[in-house]
Amino acid sequence: MRVKHVNEVESEPVKSGNMTTIQVLISSQEGPNFAMRRFVIQRGGGMPRHTNTVEHEQYVLKGHASVGINNQTYQVKAGDVVFIPEGAPHWYQNNGDGDFEFLCVIPNKADDLRISNGDKEC
Repeated sequence: MRVKHVNEVESEPVKSGNMTTIQVLISSQEGPNFAMRRFVIQRGGGMPRHTNTVEHEQYVLKGHASVGINNQTYQVKAGDVVFIPEGAPHWYQNNGDGDFEFLCVIPNKADDLRISNGDKEC
């Protein structure tokens, strides 16, 4: 399918996240080079420090959050663009008054996600 509405895509909890969901808007089976996902982190929720073996290009749609990349913390808001290099430790914490939403585009390559304690997420 070439066109669909975000409401037609199932939302699932992020296993390692807290009050966080993901929608795979364009899967690796649909896009030959990149996948597009939408994340929603509810107020007070977040994702723990982790690494991925693929880069992330992100666009913030709504809300405010702290995002840690390597050893630096950024305050991001709607309209901000975030680049996370492959292998860079990163985390998210919604510190706003409502949901924090962002699009995340990743290359269609094998991704080994590891939580900072070394555990691999399945």
